[in-house]
Amino acid sequence: MSADPHRLRLLLLQNAPLLLFLVLLGTFALLSERFLTPGNFVNIMAQAAHIAIIAIGMTFVLLVAGIDLSVGANMYASCIVVALYMKGMHPLAGFAVAGGLGLLFGAVNAFLVVVLRVPAFIATLATLFIGRAWALYLSGVKMVPFGKELLLLGRSSWLGVPVAIWIFLLVFAIAWTVLNQTTFGRQVYAVGADPEAAKKAGIAVPRVLFAVYCICGLCAGIGGLVSATQVAAAASTFGFQKEFPVIAAAVLGGTSLFGGRGGVVGTVFGAVLIQTVENGLVMTNADPYVYPLIISAIIFIAVLVDSQRTGMLERLERRKIRPEPG
Repeated sequence: MSADPHRLRLLLLQNAPLLLFLVLLGTFALLSERFLTPGNFVNIMAQAAHIAIIAIGMTFVLLVAGIDLSVGANMYASCIVVALYMKGMHPLAGFAVAGGLGLLFGAVNAFLVVVLRVPAFIATLATLFIGRAWALYLSGVKMVPFGKELLLLGRSSWLGVPVAIWIFLLVFAIAWTVLNQTTFGRQVYAVGADPEAAKKAGIAVPRVLFAVYCICGLCAGIGGLVSATQVAAAASTFGFQKEFPVIAAAVLGGTSLFGGRGGVVGTVFGAVLIQTVENGLVMTNADPYVYPLIISAIIFIAVLVDSQRTGMLERLERRKIRPEPG
């Protein structure tokens, strides 16, 4: 009986993002009659697509207790090449190039973290600055317009659904299948839960770690180009500080910062929640200076909930292991 209050608290912590989402829906619906409309919901999903794609990649890294602070710089560096050198080419070629460059960027992070054993926080912080500096050098610190073919793709839809949402759904389906239906997915969870035990079980831990950073980089490149289809040009602020809402989306969705727990379904929910906040603030004509404060509060809530949830789960596990008296 004594564990019941703890389990109730754990249940509340696990459903905190859903409760927050419902509160936000109710609040913004009261403040703006246009908020709860099908058109606005589609708009939220389309705008959240690139965050969700990058957050899906981040989920792989967080599941092994890693971190990638360079995803925003990766977005910018990958997409500036498409903006500068691929005008007039088919959008699929642009996605191939942006995804390939993103993958290469992720491989650099993986080399630093896995091979050179640089702490992930330091390694990806360094590549954040290097990647953005390289992109600024290529662009001459100027706004670079994207090709009209890419912009037309961003304005097009299929079966009434924007292309950005279809791309996000494809990435989501592939990521869910990899994590839940493949040996590699099970290895990712095993490495995140206990790297030493995974190594003893015969899992090639360095290979798994290398792969998840590459996946994160690939998703950053693809997500960056999805964002590019929705804007006219890559300014010097393109992708700036995107790592924060991306990490917050994954953690809000239940992915632990300590590894071993989470999934892409929750990550997508977290991305939609964050975009709902931004959309609601726009709908209610809130002061733009309030936006960073609100997003910062959400990030704080995400980290606090994850910390409390992890501590609660560990205590419950210890209770299970401890033999009953008498």
